[in-house]
Amino acid sequence: MKKVLVLNSSLNGEQGNSSKLSQHFVEQLANNQQISVTTRDLSDNAIAHLTQTEMAAWITDANERSDEQKALAAISDDLIAELNDNDLIVIGMPMYNFGIPSTFKAWIDRIARAGITFKYTEQGPVGLITDKKVVVLAARGGMYQGTEMDTQTKYLKDVLGFVGMTDVNFIYAEGLAMPGAEQSLEAAQNKIKAFTASL
Repeated sequence: MKKVLVLNSSLNGEQGNSSKLSQHFVEQLANNQQISVTTRDLSDNAIAHLTQTEMAAWITDANERSDEQKALAAISDDLIAELNDNDLIVIGMPMYNFGIPSTFKAWIDRIARAGITFKYTEQGPVGLITDKKVVVLAARGGMYQGTEMDTQTKYLKDVLGFVGMTDVNFIYAEGLAMPGAEQSLEAAQNKIKAFTASL
């Protein structure tokens, strides 16, 4: 059974286009194989911005942490354990002001941990989260794919690859605030159907 982690971050919750795409992806995948799905809505269950106090808890020996530090360290530890426990990571990714949602950045800040999910070597950094396939379902109001204004794609490839997740695939639904939005969504759904059939 394939274990799937779905990460959504649309401010519109289940009604967001990126969330609808991730739901469609899961439904299509379930048509082809048995799956176990864990869904985390990063907007509904927002993680606070990372603080120095929380980072200090990470580097404090587990046996020496205060109760507050144990609770703070558990936020990151639990998210990393959830990530490691799944085979396929499905990311519903809206574009806000040319970037990723701040809630998703807060998740990244918790799962990128030196010595835990990546390490520095003489040859440079090495990611420690391996054997994962990632699918990013990118929903945009305008048309950005392949242009310099698409900062999302490069950032996500870079940061996910940094922690070892180098098999990152993108399916785009663009122009959703423009005429022809329905056709764009339908095209993305067709790509999802083909992609899930190949897994």
